[in-house]
Amino acid sequence: MAKPYNQIVLFGDSLFQGCSNVDQGFSFQGALQHLCMRGLDVVNRGLSGYNTKNALELLPLIFPPPSPANPRIEYLLVLLGANDACLPVPTSSQGVPIDQYKENLIKIITHEHIKAHNPKILLVTPPPLDEIRSFVIDLANGHKEVVRKAAVSAQYSETVRQVAAEVPGVVLVDLQKALMEKAISMTPDYDPSGPPLGYPEGGKRGALEQLLPDGLHMSGEGYKVLFDIVKPHITLPEDYFVYPDWRIMNPGNI
Repeated sequence: MAKPYNQIVLFGDSLFQGCSNVDQGFSFQGALQHLCMRGLDVVNRGLSGYNTKNALELLPLIFPPPSPANPRIEYLLVLLGANDACLPVPTSSQGVPIDQYKENLIKIITHEHIKAHNPKILLVTPPPLDEIRSFVIDLANGHKEVVRKAAVSAQYSETVRQVAAEVPGVVLVDLQKALMEKAISMTPDYDPSGPPLGYPEGGKRGALEQLLPDGLHMSGEGYKVLFDIVKPHITLPEDYFVYPDWRIMNPGNI
């Protein structure tokens, strides 16, 4: 194994697991790695289907304390909640009650194994849910009723905002707000006096159709929105290269 650099870790569910995909022309993980190439390794610990209960249970295994053999985590991005927000229906056991979700999030970002690394923590709100589309997918997957509701998912995003405000040093990355604003800007006939995009009461998906093709997971264009709001929080010193620049290794006379 090559000697690792210090790390940016992406910790979450399928929204991070799938962020390296290049099929739709943009890879969030690839763009983030390019940003800090030669200074930090971007490590993906997105675990499809996981909720905060699952993430908290495995956290001590995923994040060993720093040591000479383990690199330090400099940035930790946490994106969990899309599965916690599942409704308590007979065909799904992923949901976590919102009070427990808040408690789990706080336990994750204040866990002793995380604190030992002293990372900058970026807490990301789950994206908006296009319930119009996700319900169609639910039925196709064998569910007999809606598994996720847009209004409920929005409440979980609001909980992330609360946690970011309450825990000192945590930075909020409001993906839910940024994606909805992007969708509205791309939907010329959107009526702000009506229900939000993706809500069945309004019956209009608008540009969420492009940003969240299955109603839940982001397209390349959606991940670009995430990158644009994460990038300003990644600050690298001028001399962040771990190994010397080639001009130092091969000095010339110019």
